[in-house]
Amino acid sequence: MNEHDANLGDRDHMGLSLSLFRLLPFAVALSTALAAPAKAFENIDFNVRGDDGALEEKLRNASLLLATGENDVTDPRDLVATSLAEYERLLDTLYADGRYGAVIRIRIDGREAASIQSFAVPDRVGRITVDVRPGRRFHFGRAEIAPLAPGTRQIDAFRTGEPAYSTAVQDAVDTAIDDWRSAGRAKAAVRDQDLTANHANRLLNARIWLDPGPLVRFGKLRQTKRSYVRAEAIRRIAGLPTGEVFSPEELEAAAERLRRTGAFASVVMREAETLGPNNEMDVALTVADMKPRRYGFGAEISSLDGLGLTAFWLHRNLFGGAERFRIDGAVAGITPSLANLDVEIDARLDIPAAFGTDTDAFVMAEAQMLREPAYTAWAGEAGAGVHRYFSDTLEGEIGLGYSFSRVTDSQGTRNFNLVKVPAMITWDRRDDPLRPTRGFFLRADVEPFYEFANGPGVWGMLDARVYRGFGEDDRFVIAARGQVGTVVGPTPAQTQPDYLFYSGGGGTVRGQPYQSLNFPSGGGVIGGQAFIGGQFELRYKATDTIGVVGFFDVGYLGSTGFFGGTTALHSGAGIGLRYDTGLGPIRLDVAYPVTGGSPSPNPLRNVQLYIGIGHSF
Repeated sequence: MNEHDANLGDRDHMGLSLSLFRLLPFAVALSTALAAPAKAFENIDFNVRGDDGALEEKLRNASLLLATGENDVTDPRDLVATSLAEYERLLDTLYADGRYGAVIRIRIDGREAASIQSFAVPDRVGRITVDVRPGRRFHFGRAEIAPLAPGTRQIDAFRTGEPAYSTAVQDAVDTAIDDWRSAGRAKAAVRDQDLTANHANRLLNARIWLDPGPLVRFGKLRQTKRSYVRAEAIRRIAGLPTGEVFSPEELEAAAERLRRTGAFASVVMREAETLGPNNEMDVALTVADMKPRRYGFGAEISSLDGLGLTAFWLHRNLFGGAERFRIDGAVAGITPSLANLDVEIDARLDIPAAFGTDTDAFVMAEAQMLREPAYTAWAGEAGAGVHRYFSDTLEGEIGLGYSFSRVTDSQGTRNFNLVKVPAMITWDRRDDPLRPTRGFFLRADVEPFYEFANGPGVWGMLDARVYRGFGEDDRFVIAARGQVGTVVGPTPAQTQPDYLFYSGGGGTVRGQPYQSLNFPSGGGVIGGQAFIGGQFELRYKATDTIGVVGFFDVGYLGSTGFFGGTTALHSGAGIGLRYDTGLGPIRLDVAYPVTGGSPSPNPLRNVQLYIGIGHSF
């Protein structure tokens, strides 16, 4: 070390302690005492030398003293304590910007805050002045960290010639440690370090030596707190691979499996401090149970379709193995005449890890009374199947079911008996399912079936959604949804009406009456065997809670296929308001038909109003 160097001390992996740099020639004295709020103090002068506006903004945002005006602090003891804590707060910000030659002066009525003794605090404080001379930014001279895990390299920000941000040093260490942990070295840590600052050349030399530690294997999962979920079920659901090489990803996956059951309010896994025989590492598990029962209600209203009500009851731990049992009920089409009243009730039991890790089992039953514009039906269904989690974003389901329905439509009154194999897969890459601004969502459903009277067929549906935000904080979002569906096999007249497609209403084309796009048949109407739909929205977040939406929807039907037989098209457009409740937005849409349909001579009668919870897609 030459006369221009200063040793910056030691650190451990858990955090880069910026106080390690205190041997540098800063005119500061540090204290960590914090202030308790009283009332506003506004006589603060905050000055940053130089013309780096971005750095000044960072310092102002970090300042504890400037925050006293918001936190109502005036007591002299509190102001002195806050001033002492201000040194380190600003120093941390300067180091994060690579400024290792800064000078900070904090004066309380002309006296340096660091010189005020705790027993000599003034009776009153008139003015506080903060002066910061950031100095020039340092760059890395030597930037070395070793050894590194095979197949990895140190981060680009921690290299000779790069700006010497303290955060880059910490990031380099964290990344290197994480790489070793991913290679099975769970106890990798910093062994030694040498951090020196050369003020003459404005260089920071950093050399860090790591100790990878031994190759670690998973030990036992040890539950530290009792739960209403059986311990055996918890171990089965978590699926911690005892005896296999340690992996941080496997550890997090085990915790996530427990969280997604919905039975636990919190799941915490902690690695044992010491290793056991054969370098096995036990994992301590602490869970807190959710309340086992939950219920909820929802509502939607449309100016044409009337009121719709939904309710559910849920048990999160039905038999003590985190089994999830849910009953849903829905009533739609509530109008004065009740002519199009739909009633539905269904129940489903999900059994986690029934067929191994990440594979659940389910059984379900459903009953319906439907009074749709094209048909009425009494229907029941029962089935069972498996649900598989392939990753955090990809999951699928397949089952076997039987359904019976008695239908009255333009073809008369008929019974349908079906055996079917419904399958579904979803790929969800949205940044936020409730308020997406980026990403996409894909869901594909396919359902081969055999109808005892009319033979085999296949029904399928694809739902694709994409989101793209732009502007400051993604205040603008372009959202688009495409739907494609088809059914092949029986003729339209021989197909169960629930498998046919219609368009119009909130789920397809706003501005058009519910299921108004269909085809004439036998003195009534019937659905099509092919459907293409598109919904497009421009969303604007006007405030933190208020949003405005403009939208355009379009729907296309084919009577016997996408391009064969008769086809029909309609569209609608409108504007909407969103009010964010924190649990999702309340939605109000006003829409008007654009093309297709049979509009009323009175323009006001063509206006459709939709109120609901959550974005339309």
